[in-house]
Amino acid sequence: MPAQLYEVDPIAVRDEIGKERLIELWRRMLTIRRFEERAELAYRAKKVAGFLHLYIGQEAVATGWYDHITPGVDATVTSYRCHAHAILSGVDVKELMAELYGKATGNAKGKGGSMHFFSREKLFLGGHGIVGGQIPVGTGAAFSLKYRKTGGVSLTFLGDGATPQGTFHESLNMASLWSLPAIYIIENNQYGMGTACHRANAVDSLAEAKAVGYNMKAYTFDGLDLFASWKCAQEVVAEVRRSSRPVLVEAKTYRYRGHSVSDAGLYRTKEEVERYKRLDPIARVQQALQDAGWLSEAEANAIDEEIRARMAEAADFAERSPEPPLSQLTADVYA
Repeated sequence: MPAQLYEVDPIAVRDEIGKERLIELWRRMLTIRRFEERAELAYRAKKVAGFLHLYIGQEAVATGWYDHITPGVDATVTSYRCHAHAILSGVDVKELMAELYGKATGNAKGKGGSMHFFSREKLFLGGHGIVGGQIPVGTGAAFSLKYRKTGGVSLTFLGDGATPQGTFHESLNMASLWSLPAIYIIENNQYGMGTACHRANAVDSLAEAKAVGYNMKAYTFDGLDLFASWKCAQEVVAEVRRSSRPVLVEAKTYRYRGHSVSDAGLYRTKEEVERYKRLDPIARVQQALQDAGWLSEAEANAIDEEIRARMAEAADFAERSPEPPLSQLTADVYA
């Protein structure tokens, strides 16, 4: 059966968020988009090696959730599509861009690359390249927060392709048994690499179908709508702080690029991509701001130019940064 989407009144949520906060949320989404576009340019210029998984199209999901948590108090972890989550955690974009370039000034000293951003200070427990590998980490973080009675919650972001993994089911079962303050957010962008979600899963609603097996509440929301993401996050985070019971959430979203930059995406039609692009989450928020008279087109363009300049500066910093010295080849790698 089709998923029951979490319903919101966009105008009411817009007004609840308020002018300054909504402009800041839009700015964060735009920062993610421009960072990813700059990273893609660097990849195509062969300045970034390895894999590069972009978050373009999914910005509303993480942005809505991070606005209700405190990095350093609450823990977050995600998969290999991790750039947005690091930015929202408050990690400097220069540091992140340098990591993509494999430089010594990078977030993981140039040794992690695109899939392994991390910040102990912000309790951002990293991007993880193994499908489903981050889910036990997020569960462990929830256990730690409960054990230490910090009042924090753990957010574990995962893709739809991770839901059949044993780590997913084992983690949800354990979190429910132990009543952990864990929130699992499935970013269902419709494709696990090149396989459509409906061809790999026997159910339409991943959250509603799978949560019931572990005595957990489930929510499904429109991941292309910042207002739905923000409001669902507000409710769920408050609920988990209060009850210390895990919750499973599904964001119905879409990625505009391939699985990685090297993926031509031939498994989907141009018409499908264009249809989703008409629902661009950043454009929708900008339109809402303009409809409210809170942001003029000239002001939006000025903010965009400022962000583009920041990304150019970050790329320049990465270019000028030194390579990690050979003497550090095994440092922080082997115990």
